[in-house]
Amino acid sequence: MEPKLHLFFSALCFYLVSAYGNTLRTYIVQLHPHGVTSSLFPTKFLWHLSFLDQTLSSEEYSSSRLLYSYGSAMEGFAALLTETEIELLRGLPDVVAVRPDQLLQLQTTYSYKFLGLSSTTDGAWVKSEFGRGTIIGVLDTGVWPESPSFADQGMPPVPKRWKGMCQEGQNFKATSCNRKLIGARFFIKGHHVSSVPPSENMVDEYISPRDSSGHGTHTSSTAGGVSVPMASVLVCWFNGCYSSDILAAIDVAIVDGVDVLSLSLGGFPLPLFDDSIAIGSFRAVEQGISVICAAGNNGPIQSSVANIAPWIATIGASTLDRKFPAIVRMGNGEYVYGESLFPGKILPIAEKELELVYVTGGNSGSEFCFRGSLPKEKVRGKMVVCDRGVNGRAEKGVAVKEAGGAAMILANTEINLEEDSVDAHVLPATEIGYAEAVRLKTYMNTTSHPRARIIFGGTVIGRSRAPEVAQFSARGPNLYDSTILKPDVIAPGVNIIAAWPQNLGPTGLPEDTRRVNFTVMSGTSMACPHVSGIAALIHSAHPGWTPAAIKSAIMTSADASDHRGKPIMDGSKPAAVFAIGAGHVNPNRAIDPGLIYDIKPDEYVIHLCTLGYTRSEIFTITHRNVSCSEMLKMNRGFSLNYPSISVAFKHGVKSKMITRRLTNVGNPNSVYSVQVKPPEGVKVRVKPRRLIFKHINQSLSYRIWVISRKKTQTKKISYAEGQLTWMNARNSFHRVRSPISVTWK
Repeated sequence: MEPKLHLFFSALCFYLVSAYGNTLRTYIVQLHPHGVTSSLFPTKFLWHLSFLDQTLSSEEYSSSRLLYSYGSAMEGFAALLTETEIELLRGLPDVVAVRPDQLLQLQTTYSYKFLGLSSTTDGAWVKSEFGRGTIIGVLDTGVWPESPSFADQGMPPVPKRWKGMCQEGQNFKATSCNRKLIGARFFIKGHHVSSVPPSENMVDEYISPRDSSGHGTHTSSTAGGVSVPMASVLVCWFNGCYSSDILAAIDVAIVDGVDVLSLSLGGFPLPLFDDSIAIGSFRAVEQGISVICAAGNNGPIQSSVANIAPWIATIGASTLDRKFPAIVRMGNGEYVYGESLFPGKILPIAEKELELVYVTGGNSGSEFCFRGSLPKEKVRGKMVVCDRGVNGRAEKGVAVKEAGGAAMILANTEINLEEDSVDAHVLPATEIGYAEAVRLKTYMNTTSHPRARIIFGGTVIGRSRAPEVAQFSARGPNLYDSTILKPDVIAPGVNIIAAWPQNLGPTGLPEDTRRVNFTVMSGTSMACPHVSGIAALIHSAHPGWTPAAIKSAIMTSADASDHRGKPIMDGSKPAAVFAIGAGHVNPNRAIDPGLIYDIKPDEYVIHLCTLGYTRSEIFTITHRNVSCSEMLKMNRGFSLNYPSISVAFKHGVKSKMITRRLTNVGNPNSVYSVQVKPPEGVKVRVKPRRLIFKHINQSLSYRIWVISRKKTQTKKISYAEGQLTWMNARNSFHRVRSPISVTWK
């Protein structure tokens, strides 16, 4: 076990109206790392200020506009500027790019047992000594340091290489950190200049690394709670995380010495040269830091997956085989299946039979149970049916309770279908899927006095198929790079129980006066820290591995089947690679993958050249001034050595040749043979078909020819998938599998 450090970074920099009538907005100004004008100044900070000195009027101090000065995640600064000032800045020497600040949203236990982790068996926890010596940097809403998940009993001393700090602030002292939570920082400058007013139902935020929303405590305890490595927390706020603050967090994390960066942030995909996470994380990966990001919660929309840079591990969300049954027994004796975390099993009064009511009509939003929309005379003492959507699930329960309702049934609509995200509601309640909602409403519409009771069943484990893809988990294909399959893998992200701050009730609503140490949340935000924790375990077991090697181990060892040996499902159909990537994480196999696909930072630059990125765009992303024509001449037929295989046939193209390079990290004198399951309508040839590794760390290459068959051109096939697996002749544990994705454009 190792200490957990939290780098708590946040900032909500946005609009502010200046005295001059111009709108000030936060911009990120990227500079040339070896700018010709930098030598004129004794420090980089003064160099950064000089650009503001040349842009602002003489009456204004440049330091009053500067928010952040960056030196590790990128060279540059964040500042409040007008559009006129931005135009002046763009024309100055050494200015590479100017981007407006962007708001990214948070993508919001038993899961480790589900993943096969155990403290008694010879698996990933034991082999990595529980992540000993590895530091995870968690960029989120902070941490509640008193949580039992951050106790440091039995922890060794903080590593001497750690350069971070435990930043004091409101209700957070230097002594709040320990040998588990070894550090914490917060970034508030952007938050102070934000003109976004807090809403009435917001919990007051702490001006410190202390978590006031619960999200950060939940994710950081998932990534590096008591049983696993140290962590470092980076802070966001209620309305999300701004890219200026994200860069500041990455900037400090690189210098402080984290090994893994966990970012449960996302939105929709962006071109890499406009993506601050992609730009900052490239620098982190160059320094040997693994960057793990949430895929986003915009599923099942096609091409919605975010954080698509090939150097980032992009994580989708899956379910567990743990259920919280709360079944509705209708007055006609039939049952409707639902789930809930309300502790009704120990409160017999919660299972009382009540009259059912579903309030519709008008424009008040009563069918969604908006607060103030439910007439008390219609719902008092009754079980109220509320449609899911628009407002928060737990907030609907508050609305029912405020109106005098005694219980609630939360009914999924066609949008959510059978997704079963549960909540610790403030009153007896259950959530039912769309098909069950149709049955319930049919009963209500055909019965003069419909009644029902909720039967709470506690916790049930192992009786349902899992993992399955979470409906909200963002999907591929990759919007900006058809040669890179995203997401990379999926991990538990539905109904995840983890640490929770003591200033909040389990719903996170101000009206909830209950206090708990743990609560349940769902989202790719929850899936991301599971993989961050696994990456930390692999780093501890193999400290010399690169971020690409760690990601390869996670991807090539992932499972394409559920725990019953059947295909992972996505709703009613088998999951496609655009939903699961390489599959579901398997930490016990990932820590001993046999072979890995390694990638050097230089190879990412060549890959950007193959995509047609311009010289200036590549410089913006990588801080490298390259000639793509020269690079591509020297690397003819280049293929990025990615662990998955993605091919896009444009009109008239019938075949493509791809190269891959495998490195032996298993045993010397290992022989691997290839097994291919080709996509429909495609022929796949591999040469050589056997790889003989005489030594550890020896690398061997192979070629793949992907050939589109002529007969498929008469069909309306736009997509197909298969897989390629290298099998160890003597050790069946070492199966190195890559998904194959083929699209016709």
